[in-house]
Amino acid sequence: MYVVLFDGVCNLCNGAVNWLIDHDPKNVLKFASLQSNYGQQIVAKHKLQGEYLNTILLVEDDKVYERSTAVLRALKHIGGWPALLYVFIVVPVFIRNAVYNFVARNRYKWFGKMDACRIPTPELKAKFLD
Repeated sequence: MYVVLFDGVCNLCNGAVNWLIDHDPKNVLKFASLQSNYGQQIVAKHKLQGEYLNTILLVEDDKVYERSTAVLRALKHIGGWPALLYVFIVVPVFIRNAVYNFVARNRYKWFGKMDACRIPTPELKAKFLD
């Protein structure tokens, strides 16, 4: 199972989750907000510190990937044309994450912030972990 952890109050993050759901016909990804019980358990278990809320995480085989690596690995797992973007994994991580971090620092200013974490529709509830 692959679990994408995201900032549940970030409009950009929620948009990315919606996009991943729409492009995951095999339903290989599950989702949880970093603010959820599940998200907080992962943060505690892996002793994640600092700015973990400023990133997207992918939990894969009990290993946690973050930032651009998490995004690229999630795209690889859903397959189809999005998996082709995995080719960018060859770009050095410090370059990929510099771009990622720039967007992450500005995401609330550019895309806004919700007052509470998203609540999935009944149809999507099976894709989300609490």
